[in-house]
Amino acid sequence: MSLQFAAVNAEGIVADLDLLPAAYRVLLKLRAHSQPGGRIDIDQGTIAQMLGLSRPAVNAALRDLDLAQLVKKERPGVYQINPMLAAYHSPEDAVAAVKAMPAEQRLNHPDFVDNYRQALADYQDQLAQKRRHKDDLKRREILKAVS
Repeated sequence: MSLQFAAVNAEGIVADLDLLPAAYRVLLKLRAHSQPGGRIDIDQGTIAQMLGLSRPAVNAALRDLDLAQLVKKERPGVYQINPMLAAYHSPEDAVAAVKAMPAEQRLNHPDFVDNYRQALADYQDQLAQKRRHKDDLKRREILKAVS
């Protein structure tokens, strides 16, 4: 087994995010099972089973991790861990991966935590708009039925 190097200590960087507790657990499990470079082939059901969580809890955790730019879903069953959190075969590989990242996506960017909080607020606003729209449709249906 070869040594694996990570660009940063994940626990220190993500501590200020106030992620869902399940999101921290999912992140650590994904890191432990990822390939060098951060790619992991795993489905939500497997993650849920490994952690003793429900699929909806895993889905919410992955959404939180995506909003925080810590884990991205590439396609169903394939995820990519942020290059600054991923493990690599060598320190040189880790440094090269981080250098290839846009500065605004780096976890040590001064606006990292604020960007996450804004992304979370935007997501919550989208959910609220969808709820209002759904409620409006229901009201219209009721008024139409009463008329």
